[in-house]
Amino acid sequence: MSADLPPDHVLAAFGLTGVRPVPLGSSWEGGWRCGEVVLSMVADNARAGWSAKVRETLFVDGVRLARPVRSSDGRYVVSGWRADTFVTGTPEPRHDEVVSAAVRLHEATAKLERPRFLTQPPSLPWSDVDVFIAADRAAWEDRPLHALPPGALVAPGGADGQRSVDLIGQLAALRRPTRSPSQLVHGDLYGTVLFAGTAAPGITDITPYWRPASWAAGVVVVDALAWGEADDGLVERWAPLPEWPQMLLRALMFRLAVHALHPRSTAAAFPGLARTAALVRLIL
Repeated sequence: MSADLPPDHVLAAFGLTGVRPVPLGSSWEGGWRCGEVVLSMVADNARAGWSAKVRETLFVDGVRLARPVRSSDGRYVVSGWRADTFVTGTPEPRHDEVVSAAVRLHEATAKLERPRFLTQPPSLPWSDVDVFIAADRAAWEDRPLHALPPGALVAPGGADGQRSVDLIGQLAALRRPTRSPSQLVHGDLYGTVLFAGTAAPGITDITPYWRPASWAAGVVVVDALAWGEADDGLVERWAPLPEWPQMLLRALMFRLAVHALHPRSTAAAFPGLARTAALVRLIL
């Protein structure tokens, strides 16, 4: 997220000269509304270009999907900025509807090929993207976090990050082999799906991972339980999803690894994750 205004040459490239940018906040990752277009800084050009290309033609039943706006010379990204059509709405604690949107989205993305960048390991010096790559791998590898570079565990307070690592080790012992196929999924839907009354939910971007579809739904449920004050019944309501207990377990390990690795983690995030771990253990 950035407080920086879109520069004039970026506005001009997307045909927005003379339009006053208005900040949109976290639901658009710090983007700026310029009329019916939103300009956002991108963390990774390859991922931003991939998301734009996919969203240009993808149809998801019952979902309003932000479409990319190309620059005057056909680019998706100009000087680290992307442009998308504005989608009305704000995040709301409609957790079951977010999971339902995830299920429909991943039915549509099941046919997509694996982008090359999703096969690459995190590389030093780590960026935000690399933190999430490492956390994702931690939930699935035989020995979670064993290949971390020195100093990678940077959660404030030390002990808080270590508690996350210890819990990951305990949960890893509860994993069992899974057979669900991996596919292209959006791994960051909680807090980013936009609601506007009875309109279909809106999705502004796709944060790509190559994992089973029910894992991505599990990440939504873990986030909603840990930080969204969701009711405990959310776990049981989505139990029909394939290999649900094991997918929830891996989603929880992923979020604990993000907490342990991310430099902006705060101790306030851990209690919700620990409480969610207790709930997940009950269904294993």
